[in-house]
Amino acid sequence: MNNNYLKIQQVINESIDVKRDLLEKCSNEIEKCGIALAEAVKNGGKILFCGNGGSAADAQHLAAELVIRLRSSVNRPAIAAIALTVDPSIMTAGGNDIGFENVFARAVEAYGKPGDVLVGISTSGNSQNVINAMEIASNLGLKNIALLGAGGGKMLPMADFSVVVPSKVTARVQESHIMIGHIWCEMIEEIIFPEFFNS
Repeated sequence: MNNNYLKIQQVINESIDVKRDLLEKCSNEIEKCGIALAEAVKNGGKILFCGNGGSAADAQHLAAELVIRLRSSVNRPAIAAIALTVDPSIMTAGGNDIGFENVFARAVEAYGKPGDVLVGISTSGNSQNVINAMEIASNLGLKNIALLGAGGGKMLPMADFSVVVPSKVTARVQESHIMIGHIWCEMIEEIIFPEFFNS
């Protein structure tokens, strides 16, 4: 058995172990977040996502699943979701003019309304630009949902709802984040559009 094969086994087993811990320790929190997201959409709100690096990619990924669709077999209407990471002109103007730590807060100020939800994604829980966005969201009457790892960091006490992946390894946390996001998308679809699932 060569070193590459052993490495592959090690990484997959680590990922399985983290997801097993997630199942045992965080299922209730995942459900609460999914319900809160669905209720916001049901009441006419939208979902805003933000994060940095891989978490920015997750924000865009999940917004796309909601606006377009998660499952090709479910031809349901669009769900209002925005990734605050996708406009390079806004991101670079913000970074240049008001500081990168304020770019998401400014976008929440522009787009957020009472009844909306901000999903802040951070593997450390300490991303300052996401923290600032959550502060603005609270002030504007949005709910905050935090998708975290590494114990939750500074974002954990700021969140109305949260899931803290039980790992300090960034890659393992990110793998769990996208799975949790897909679970939420399925929950939102099934709660908002039950007619597509009760036939």
